[in-house]
Amino acid sequence: MITLDRLSKTYRNGGTRQVIARDVSVTFPGGQCLGLLGRNGAGKSSLLRLIAGLMRPDSGEIRRQGSVSWPVGFQGSFHPDLTGEENTRFVARLYGCDTAGLVEFVTQFSELGHQMRQPTRVYSSGQKARLAFAVSMGVPFDTYLIDEVTAVGDGAFRARSEAMLRTRLQGAGAILVSHSMDLLRRLCGPGAVLENGRIFYYAKVERAIEHHEHLLRGQLPPWMR
Repeated sequence: MITLDRLSKTYRNGGTRQVIARDVSVTFPGGQCLGLLGRNGAGKSSLLRLIAGLMRPDSGEIRRQGSVSWPVGFQGSFHPDLTGEENTRFVARLYGCDTAGLVEFVTQFSELGHQMRQPTRVYSSGQKARLAFAVSMGVPFDTYLIDEVTAVGDGAFRARSEAMLRTRLQGAGAILVSHSMDLLRRLCGPGAVLENGRIFYYAKVERAIEHHEHLLRGQLPPWMR
């Protein structure tokens, strides 16, 4: 379970003031996969970084029950001068995992081959995302933060990624950011929409999708008019 208690966060992006959260209070239930929707630039990735503890709120509090992953798909989670294998070993030591076991899992699942022995600064964005997803799936968390990473790679890899995520969700929860409405429908129970620093929570993801699609058309959903 993750609780945002009167959370506020703004920052400047160039000359623009970006509002991520404006006195937001909401509880995301534990043990479920929640779909997080919002227009481009709404601040979904920043909200995941706030929940992970990688950004500090301006005010308010984030309470986390259980362990929470780093945002999967966040490329800043790896040291650029270390190889994929070295980064994996570092994460294993940091989280108290079996080092050899995690390296073996990541190597097999990511399908990076010899790239595992190359520094991650030479990786493409897709390779970094595959490494991040494989490492996170190899570490047990109570809540996974997933940022579009299941869209990486070819169709076969995306199918394997979704299947692995389904396996992890049998014993954990997640907050899943995706532009794929079909993926959200397949994996998520509740949903939430981030808009202008406010979070609208729904017990059913279909309702959140309906809200989001009205916003994309420049409309309010009927129940808010």
